[in-house]
Amino acid sequence: MKNEKAFFTIVKEQSNIENKFFDKLTPKLNELKDGYFFLTGMYNDKTAELIITPDGNVKNVVFVEELIESAPKLDHWRFTSLKPALDIKDIGISMAGLKFNEEKLSFYANENPDYPDEIDITIVHADFNHENRSEIINGTYLFLDNYLGELNFIEIIDNLDFQEKKDAEKELIPIGKLKDFITWRQKEFVEKYDGIRTNSDADSCSIIKATFESGRKLIAAINTDLIKWDRKASHPWILSIEIKYNGESNNGMPDDSTFKRLNVLEDELLAELKDKDGYLYIGRQSANNLREIYFACKDFRKPSKVAFEFQEKYKDSEEIVYDIYKDKYWKSFDRFNPDN
Repeated sequence: MKNEKAFFTIVKEQSNIENKFFDKLTPKLNELKDGYFFLTGMYNDKTAELIITPDGNVKNVVFVEELIESAPKLDHWRFTSLKPALDIKDIGISMAGLKFNEEKLSFYANENPDYPDEIDITIVHADFNHENRSEIINGTYLFLDNYLGELNFIEIIDNLDFQEKKDAEKELIPIGKLKDFITWRQKEFVEKYDGIRTNSDADSCSIIKATFESGRKLIAAINTDLIKWDRKASHPWILSIEIKYNGESNNGMPDDSTFKRLNVLEDELLAELKDKDGYLYIGRQSANNLREIYFACKDFRKPSKVAFEFQEKYKDSEEIVYDIYKDKYWKSFDRFNPDN
């Protein structure tokens, strides 16, 4: 609020925006949390817009949204969380000598009868080749952020692949028809996979043991009843938390005192993420000095906050990392399914 008039003038006149605006904004955002990115420009003749984005990182969406919710009301500023959807005619991206627009991009859908409602698409860029693969992927993700809207892209697309035009397995569809395709696919499946599980403590749990070629051990405790559940798609977000420990003297496994400490940490997570609220504890795995804890979640916002706060609380005593990713059919846990 103290600088809004000066910043407005800088944005409107496009007067050295990076040095006069961004270089002042960045350190203030970094005081709150890593992972805030931003865009600016004129929304209309009288209003400047500041868009805060997590740049596609699911773990930071909720923090961006909450930051924008707390923004002051200013007459000449519009504050927006996440990149909004744009008309395809308004998108023209150039990166690394490549263009990303409706002339260059097309797609086709991949269908798997085992996963009938996944939105799985392959993108074809007219100039794609083996050497520029990473540039094509980065530019396409940026294009889809702007075309579909960042939140839609995160929530709707299940799998995304890339292919050279000569290797395309199906007839190519213009990228401008992707929104219509998504709308049709979502309407095709009337069932929304509502699923609630409570009292999962009563489920059967399997203990899985293995030995690596190195002689090190692996032990996993997995809710096998939950793994067989037919409503997995109601909890499509997976939270994976990793806690490192020193197990060098015990074939990579925790000793008794470490085991007890890890269980206390795990119980703290279980107290925050309850099954009746939509956060299902799948189990844990210990091996190679690492405890991994898994939850299947109905949404990604609360798990993002719980995991971040957990990491911050123990940052001086524990090495903790976490990830949140979409896995509508829990394919990442197929290795634990006794029926496979």
